[in-house]
Amino acid sequence: MKNTVIEVLDMKVNIETYIKNSGLRKGYIADKLKISSTQLSNVIAGRSFLRTKKLFKLAKLINAKVDDLYEWSDEELEE
Repeated sequence: MKNTVIEVLDMKVNIETYIKNSGLRKGYIADKLKISSTQLSNVIAGRSFLRTKKLFKLAKLINAKVDDLYEWSDEELEE
């Protein structure tokens, strides 16, 4: 399966990869974050963003660091 990374606002969203690696269902994660499955899908696609507290909770649920979930491209940092 191809690893999908979506570029949004000069950032790469890596959330889906970490969710897949966690083995947790998206519905379970959405319930734990107290958001809808649609909202979680929008976060994964980079169409919306979680507030800080929920972002940290997501990272903990899927065994990741917040810094792992989004990353800036090196090119954008150098400009």
